[in-house]
Amino acid sequence: MTRGLSGLQAKVVGIGRIAIGFMFWVHGAQKLFGWFGGFGADGGTVELLSRFGAAGVIEFTCGLLIMVGLFTTQAAFIASGEMAVAYFWMHVPRGSLFHWVNRGEMVALYSFFFLLLVVLGAGAFSLDGIRGRRAAEPPPD
Repeated sequence: MTRGLSGLQAKVVGIGRIAIGFMFWVHGAQKLFGWFGGFGADGGTVELLSRFGAAGVIEFTCGLLIMVGLFTTQAAFIASGEMAVAYFWMHVPRGSLFHWVNRGEMVALYSFFFLLLVVLGAGAFSLDGIRGRRAAEPPPD
């Protein structure tokens, strides 16, 4: 059965990248600007050098890059690392290493999905793919 689906891999990875990149971008926009029902700008200015501000910058920037598929592996590496740090810094101190106790399942899922993108690449529908095709084309005469 998997052989028949292997032709869809790039498209499924691309669709997943777009959807999850958008969700990650929204988290950053909530933190930085208070958009989408967030609490960033509504509660005053966000200190960009705080943990909260740094997380917002990473989520907004990497989420956007991942969503459009530009520098995907690099952005996904940074995003995966941020989520791993968040898991161990913010969720494990709640009393357990296990996600079902510390409520860190979303953070863990983000971290592992982004790690998959580091290995698999951007998939279909990405600016990285367009850039790669252009780089492979011979120069015009």
